Amino acid sequence: MALDVLSVGPLYQGPDINRIRVTAEPSKLPAFLLKSSVPSKTKLTTIETKRIMSVLDETIYKVELATLLSYVASRTEDLEGMLGGDIMKAVREHEDLCQAFLDKASYLQDEERQLQEEEEFEEETWFRDQLLSIQLQKSHFLPLRQQIRESTRNILRLLLSNPQAAKLLQMQRLGRSAEAQTFIDSLMELRGFLFEKLLTSPMEAREKAQFIQDITRRNKRNQEIIDALENELAESMKTRDAEVEKENFVIQELKNHLHQVLRFSENSLLRTKQESEKQQKADYRASQARVAKIQQEILHLRSQFHNLLMENREAEQALRKKKYKVETEIENWIQKYDIEMGEKQDEYEELDIIHKEEKAQLEELKQRYNALVEEFAQIREEREIINKKKVEAEQELMRMMRAATLIQAVWKGYLVRSMLKSRRKRGKGKGKDKKGKGKGKGKGKGKAE
Repeated sequence: MALDVLSVGPLYQGPDINRIRVTAEPSKLPAFLLKSSVPSKTKLTTIETKRIMSVLDETIYKVELATLLSYVASRTEDLEGMLGGDIMKAVREHEDLCQAFLDKASYLQDEERQLQEEEEFEEETWFRDQLLSIQLQKSHFLPLRQQIRESTRNILRLLLSNPQAAKLLQMQRLGRSAEAQTFIDSLMELRGFLFEKLLTSPMEAREKAQFIQDITRRNKRNQEIIDALENELAESMKTRDAEVEKENFVIQELKNHLHQVLRFSENSLLRTKQESEKQQKADYRASQARVAKIQQEILHLRSQFHNLLMENREAEQALRKKKYKVETEIENWIQKYDIEMGEKQDEYEELDIIHKEEKAQLEELKQRYNALVEEFAQIREEREIINKKKVEAEQELMRMMRAATLIQAVWKGYLVRSMLKSRRKRGKGKGKDKKGKGKGKGKGKGKAE
């Protein structure tokens, strides 16, 4: 829908150039070429390069918005609430202009196709008139194109003045056509190439050119080596073909020799066949004599078999009688066993009834025993608690008696000490009086002397 989008000028005050985050993209060359292919700088330093990158980023941003106008036109009802009424109105007007342009273009294409099919009437006046009318209609495309450009600029101004709507529109990237996405990818590749070019200094450019020359010379040397190897390969192929021809000649000689061997083998095969037939006839005669002998042996063995069969039948009759006798005895024993087992079964059932009764009594006794055990446990716990209380009371009594005796002893000691202190004080008072008197006497004696 948007034609000549790149011709649209700056429509808004972009961000500060110094704040634009531009870094070098990682190179896809092999590791041993990174040193010569990656620029030494990772950021743009001059204001001119930053402006160039800013203009290119702004252009890519506008192209991304303009390539989504066809998607907006097809989803006007869904996106009207997000983009606003002014933008949707401008998009509808733009869609009408584009539709009129496409209708005229398709009409002119049909007309040109018809004229191409009727090229044989090129000298006719009606053909020339129709051609002039088509050219005149093409000249009317220029104002319509200008209107589409102005409409595109107007929509971009509205979107850039409303950053939120532009951001929402940019999120609908799945609605972009494959051709438009390819164009945007190409612009991104151009941006990366231009960014790398702007990062590259003249010294690095010269080093890169020198590196490319070195690679070219190395490639030439490699190509010369490849040519020499190809020549060697051609010579080796020639020698191999000669050897193959020699081997083919040897194979042909071997085939001829093999053919002669086959002829000789056929003759020897005929001779061996005749000898084998003679041997077969002799073996047949010998086998006839051997068969007659074997038949006589078969007759003798049949008579022996008949005699053994009669003997075995008599033995079988005796064994059958013995078997019948044993079976009757077994039946008698089985009947006797059944009678005894019936009696045992009756006895077992009586014992089982007694066992069940005793088992029920045992359960009752167990329950009584468990109840008695619980009562005994409770009684024993109560006794233990009583004994424990008695022991604690005795211990407490002993502790109180010890405390009382200790208190009495301390109190007696205190009384004794207080009495001794009072006596000491009295004794000290008397001693002081005696000492005072003695000192006075001494002084008097000294004066007298």
